[in-house]
Amino acid sequence: MRRRRLLGLTAAATAGAAAGCLGDGDAADGDDAGSGGNAGGENGSDGESGGSDGDTDVEWPSGTYADYVTTTVSVESPAGESRGSVTAAVADTDDKRVLGLSDAEALPEDGGMLFVYDTPRESLTFIMPNMDFGIDIVFVDGDRTITRIHNAPEPGPNEDGSEQEYDGSGQYVLEVPYEWTDRHGAEVGDSLRFDL
Repeated sequence: MRRRRLLGLTAAATAGAAAGCLGDGDAADGDDAGSGGNAGGENGSDGESGGSDGDTDVEWPSGTYADYVTTTVSVESPAGESRGSVTAAVADTDDKRVLGLSDAEALPEDGGMLFVYDTPRESLTFIMPNMDFGIDIVFVDGDRTITRIHNAPEPGPNEDGSEQEYDGSGQYVLEVPYEWTDRHGAEVGDSLRFDL
């Protein structure tokens, strides 16, 4: 049985409360529970995935996320050079942000999740509950400029991911497969392009 399922059974009583939000310094628009239930992505083509094998044949979005609105998110350098793009499921409600990618079995190289807040947040903390693979967590300000990037590896054996905390600020947070930003040369100061 997969570790995620075992841990999910033992943590079922607390999963709703701890599925991703450890704190949000700006509760002005009533989204305090929405720092994002970070779950993750599985690397695609290069085989380096922090312990998971890449899977480029995964359909995205699927399962729990099949009905989510999607948008193409492109990353561009300050000079306008394309760094890459993903099809992102949009998490724009408290429930969707708390769940995050925790129910995802895998995430293809060209898949992701875009967390959307009504206003910019000074303090967001993302965790990785019930994750079996790593992701990159990209914090983006209201002008859609990347302000911080975390390479968040999969939780280790006997860990449920809740102890892994990744902080930043912004109005958007993009989650993509582990080390996607490294493979595509994305960095702080680059911009996201997407339609909502």
